[in-house]
Amino acid sequence: MSQTPIHRRTAIAGAAALFAAARAALPRGAFAQGSTAPEVRKAMLGYIALTDAAPLIIAKEKGFFAKHGMPDVEVAKQASWGATRDNLVLGGERGGIDGAHILTPMPYLMHTGRVTQNSQPVPMAILARLNTNGQAISVAKKHQALGARLDASALRPALNGESKFAMTFRGGTHDLWIRYWLAAGGIDPDKDVQTIVVPPPQMVANMRVGTMDAFCVGEPWNAQLINQNLGYSALVTGQLWQDHPEKSFGLRASFVQQHPHATEAMTAAAIEAARWCDTPANHVELAAILGRRAWFNVPPTDIQGRIQGIIDFGDGRRVTDPNIAMKFWRDHASYPFRSHDLWFLTEDIRWGVLPEDTDTAKLIGEVNREDIWRAAAARAGVPNAELPSGTSRGRETFFDGKVFDPETPRAYLDSLAIKKLGAA
Repeated sequence: MSQTPIHRRTAIAGAAALFAAARAALPRGAFAQGSTAPEVRKAMLGYIALTDAAPLIIAKEKGFFAKHGMPDVEVAKQASWGATRDNLVLGGERGGIDGAHILTPMPYLMHTGRVTQNSQPVPMAILARLNTNGQAISVAKKHQALGARLDASALRPALNGESKFAMTFRGGTHDLWIRYWLAAGGIDPDKDVQTIVVPPPQMVANMRVGTMDAFCVGEPWNAQLINQNLGYSALVTGQLWQDHPEKSFGLRASFVQQHPHATEAMTAAAIEAARWCDTPANHVELAAILGRRAWFNVPPTDIQGRIQGIIDFGDGRRVTDPNIAMKFWRDHASYPFRSHDLWFLTEDIRWGVLPEDTDTAKLIGEVNREDIWRAAAARAGVPNAELPSGTSRGRETFFDGKVFDPETPRAYLDSLAIKKLGAA
């Protein structure tokens, strides 16, 4: 086998050293910007009218997409999570969308074909988390005297087989929060009540006409229910599991594969927007932007308080606690911990949405692209001190004392009294 001549190797080494020196001399990001320019200027992204869509909306409104070379990104309202799924199946090239503000389990359920037509898998990728905390479980005014809060068992006298508890998508985050809460109170969500799917913007209207007893959804709909005197918040989900993961920025895997630089650029824009959203001085402006007719079409006052951690539960309780407020960046809110994805998959196994023999490690390895998040964070100039040290946040403790250790998810499942294992 021929070998490279020594004089040629020396020349190559010298050129490499010169190349490295030139790169080091450039301002931070300048070299990367030149070598990783987006392949396209446009992508179609979807969002639901929920406060946790803020990083994508702000990335558009404040020019962060444009800053990273993608000025033509569109952020389009979706009618429901089902519509989001359907438009992701279509893809941007066929009149749908390329990515979305999405319930964290949904990319996994699409990737495995569990929620798609004819069970046809649609490969997906999670690039970032959009928020932690910030959801609530709201109860109809007619049940307020029972005093159900963290303990759902207080509702039992009002329950029958016709009692309706609404969430937003089977196997999604809101479904899992309300199921966890009910089961912790000894109420079987599959036997003692009916769980129904209602799109987030329709929750308050359905409560107004008396078609349901409780719902779990993101903001601003829980606050709006209280402002219209139709019910109260039994809890905010940061009380159920403090700093729990919630929505994600998801893209079709085909888009990621075809446009890796554009993917990184959009993720960097979402990261910068998340940092802007989590700056207290920006909260009033953030609420005003989201409240506009073009986005949510609600009074900014329905949004602002809970962003700031000022929570009026609607039953006489009022707290100010930034630790259970929606977080966009603080405490690694934007980073997609693989351990959190494992919890969602484990809960979907618990409730029969995924089969017990699901290879969760393989699935997370295919869908979770925290590597792209880290590259995007560097592109966005995030200091190393603000980066998580690993892909797991470790053991998680819930309000009822249950512990999820990502090293032993089966032990967590075994500790739960109410569950429905096996594929649905």
